[in-house]
Amino acid sequence: MRQDERGFTLIELIVVIAISAMIAAGAGMTTVQIIKGSEDSQDLMTIANQAHNVGYWVSRDILTAQSANATDDPGTGDVEFVVINWKDWETGDTHDIRYIWLASTDSLQKLKRKQLISDRDGVEISNKTTLVADNIYSANLTQEDALWRLTVEAHSGEKSLTREYVISQRREQQ
Repeated sequence: MRQDERGFTLIELIVVIAISAMIAAGAGMTTVQIIKGSEDSQDLMTIANQAHNVGYWVSRDILTAQSANATDDPGTGDVEFVVINWKDWETGDTHDIRYIWLASTDSLQKLKRKQLISDRDGVEISNKTTLVADNIYSANLTQEDALWRLTVEAHSGEKSLTREYVISQRREQQ
């Protein structure tokens, strides 16, 4: 190149393009890793919250209950996970709590909590249904002497989580 000419040589342009391509590739890979890490983190938080919700509500109701059955009630059209009953000692109100599996198109299930409260004359006071959790793969409640063992497995995306809860049922007043 002559001294009075200005511009870049072909080698200089190739070097700049190569360096720019390496920087762009690094930035692209970093962005993909951040997005993938964010999705994994979100999936893990989702399933941890779902498993916690099942553990919280079932534990809470078993601690309050005078009786609990980890079986399906054939008298209803629903598929129950657990049926819990108790009578309020102060008011005489009867509480009937049922955890019901909702039909699902995939291998994951939804669990709803149906609460029916009747007064001592059998008149319905309250009838509430609440969605407790979705993304539940399986849940198992077994009784071992005075303890209940609840195992919940939740899935979301590529993540899965299993939580186990040990619940001690209250003793009746005498």
